[in-house]
Amino acid sequence: MEGGEAGGGGGGLLQQILSLRLVPRMGNGTTTYSSPLSTFPEMWYGVFLWAIVSSLAFHVPAALLALFTLRHHKYGRFMSVSVLLMGFVGPITAGTLTSAAIAGVYRAAGKKMIPFEALIFGVGQTFCVVVVSFLRILATL
Repeated sequence: MEGGEAGGGGGGLLQQILSLRLVPRMGNGTTTYSSPLSTFPEMWYGVFLWAIVSSLAFHVPAALLALFTLRHHKYGRFMSVSVLLMGFVGPITAGTLTSAAIAGVYRAAGKKMIPFEALIFGVGQTFCVVVVSFLRILATL
């Protein structure tokens, strides 16, 4: 990043995430944050970022709840660590692949992705994981 950017600092990344400004762009200054994501890395990064942020938004409160309710249990208090790790490891492993697949389909089709679509695909990945977890589909196999 360039050193003379206004508004840089600690809150810059959080502000970009919350305002759908996913991919910081370098260039001549004519592109805006709301312009479509056109290259594979931009699309992949946008979908992946929303997948990991939304996964942590679900798993951090769940880990805190597990820590609070199991704080007196001898081994149960460590369950919150596993819940938190799954909220981070899941999107890192599977989220990387599915985000790349989504970006690859968009790139192969020659379409551009708007940042809101990246949000929908990223949060959709987390939603699918949460639905499968609550319905216990894997336990019936």
